[in-house]
Amino acid sequence: MLTKGSEYAIRALLYIQLQNWKEKRPGVIEIAREIEAPEAYTAKILHLLTSRDFLGSMKGRGGGFFYNDIQPERNLYDIIVHLEGDRLFTNCGIGLKNCSDQDPCPLHNEFAKVRNELMKLFKNESIRSLAEKIRDGKAVLKL
Repeated sequence: MLTKGSEYAIRALLYIQLQNWKEKRPGVIEIAREIEAPEAYTAKILHLLTSRDFLGSMKGRGGGFFYNDIQPERNLYDIIVHLEGDRLFTNCGIGLKNCSDQDPCPLHNEFAKVRNELMKLFKNESIRSLAEKIRDGKAVLKL
């Protein structure tokens, strides 16, 4: 499934969105603690996401991570592909290099259906849509 990097990124972005709705800008230490991720790894992921304009950051007093009006709404697919490439949505289910419609592995046809549904799910959901579910009490970020 997802790499740890993508999992942490999605959880971090969700936490940032939820805090921004409360007019707060969380910092790396707080984010890492709240999403149960290593601080250094969280900092690395957030730096990458900030450099790629997935969110903004400010240093100093009143600083932290935030979304602003100029950043486009990103779906989960965009985040995942940006962090780990499209292998989750294109690779063979059992890791064969040359698996294709012409030369399928034993799982190819069924796995392609699952992979396509997963891609559809990740393209239809965004950080905002998931954060709204958490805010509205329909989901949780931390147990």
